Amino acid sequence: MVIGFRVFFSILYEYTYLSFLELIVSKIEWTEKTWNPVTGCTKVSPGCKHCYAETMSKRLQAMDVPGYENGFNLSLIPSRLEQPIRRKKPTMYFVNSMSDLFQESVPFTFIDQVMDVIRKTPWHTYQILTKRSEIMREYFESRVVPDNAWLGVSVEDKKYGKPRIYDLQKIRSKTRFLSIEPLLENLGRIPLAKIHWVIVGGESGYGARPMKTEWAVDVRDQCDRAGIDFFFKQWGAWGEDGRKRDKKRNGRSLQGKTWDMMPAAAM
Repeated sequence: MVIGFRVFFSILYEYTYLSFLELIVSKIEWTEKTWNPVTGCTKVSPGCKHCYAETMSKRLQAMDVPGYENGFNLSLIPSRLEQPIRRKKPTMYFVNSMSDLFQESVPFTFIDQVMDVIRKTPWHTYQILTKRSEIMREYFESRVVPDNAWLGVSVEDKKYGKPRIYDLQKIRSKTRFLSIEPLLENLGRIPLAKIHWVIVGGESGYGARPMKTEWAVDVRDQCDRAGIDFFFKQWGAWGEDGRKRDKKRNGRSLQGKTWDMMPAAAM
């Protein structure tokens, strides 16, 4: 098949762009690839203060990368809906690493299209994380969650994060998870009923806020008592010893052990 130079370079540019994002997301230890049919977001809680996606969106906009013409303003990108369908290798996808699928301005009809792709690709697993738990709950009140979709909420503190857990617990889903990142304070008792997986991590980047060892250990111990898979992602900019340094040097071990547990469906 012969294709024009314009089409060829358009495909090459898109491939290069996807490879670039995959290189970025390879640093996210608990997933394999990202899928971003929506880009851009707004801040809703303290966990959003140093949003990596906002910083990255501005860089991608400056590089004229497709999908980021609006910077970090909300954009729906229907052309990306088919991406997982074209990939035949079973893959763990983080849905909307550069956005939040359940933002107020994302129409339910568009979310329906995303869910339709998820149902059409049962060989993949999709991790969907939100800070808009009330909207996610409303959406699934009249819809069935695909078995290969893991639903999660961000839990950075008591005031904003913990209430999201109650919304998540009310959704009939095969797999539910908590992303406790960045962990900004001691959460106290966490409602873990119907939760299958918990991720904990400290903040990185400019202005990162420290995470104390006892906060992370308390979450780990609660997961252990409840029989819930626990994943420790990183210390971030502040190490276990309370010192600030490059996050790679701070590492991923908690009390001398690396915690990489995941639900059985991911094995």
